[in-house]
Amino acid sequence: FKTLVTKGAGGGYYVFDIPVAENLDLKKAAKAVGEKSIAMLPQKELLPLTGYVHGGCSPVGMKKQFPTVFHETVELFDTICVSAGKIGAQVEVAPADLMALLGAQTADITVE
Repeated sequence: FKTLVTKGAGGGYYVFDIPVAENLDLKKAAKAVGEKSIAMLPQKELLPLTGYVHGGCSPVGMKKQFPTVFHETVELFDTICVSAGKIGAQVEVAPADLMALLGAQTADITVE
């Protein structure tokens, strides 16, 4: 799963984790977090906001905990891999454990 960081129309930041081969549907994602609209965070803002570089962003250990949503298919797997916080490093974890740690929810958030 890849980790994407967005900014809502209301100024809040949101984290979405989706299968690597999928694309985030911004309208579905906005609905999932109760925002009018959201946009991808510009790459130059990622490091100062999260502490992670583009390509090494993990849903765990950001400078601040942001609302996090996983694609609903996450529940189909015994384990998933997410970034371990640097480019090329991955960590394998049970989705239920990761979601509990993050207080995350699931939703249909990818392009059909």
